[in-house]
Amino acid sequence: MMIVAFVAMTLTSAYSQESAAANEKIKMKRFMVERTFPNRLEIPVNVEGSEMCLSVVSTNLEDNVSWVHSYVSKDKKKTFCIYDAPSPEAIRKSAEKNGLPVDNIIEVSVLDPYFYQ
Repeated sequence: MMIVAFVAMTLTSAYSQESAAANEKIKMKRFMVERTFPNRLEIPVNVEGSEMCLSVVSTNLEDNVSWVHSYVSKDKKKTFCIYDAPSPEAIRKSAEKNGLPVDNIIEVSVLDPYFYQ
């Protein structure tokens, strides 16, 4: 009986620790990531391009990084990407896995003209 109680207590303790870790919230911040593509960024507007983007999104999830959207310069050599992530390091780690360059990462907040109305 003692062994059963010990095993039950151990399993309950392990479950409680696992449950607490699962419920721990990750503090997300917003960042702007500047990238340079000397040979231009070329993402085809077809299934292949869609799969490329979804692959980036999937890989980012491993590091709790969420790609919100990007702005691409007219010459397609620069991008300014908005991300939600726990840290710049998480963004760099995801970018490396995705084979993407990172020139600069700046923590930002939203300012829009309708805020003051």
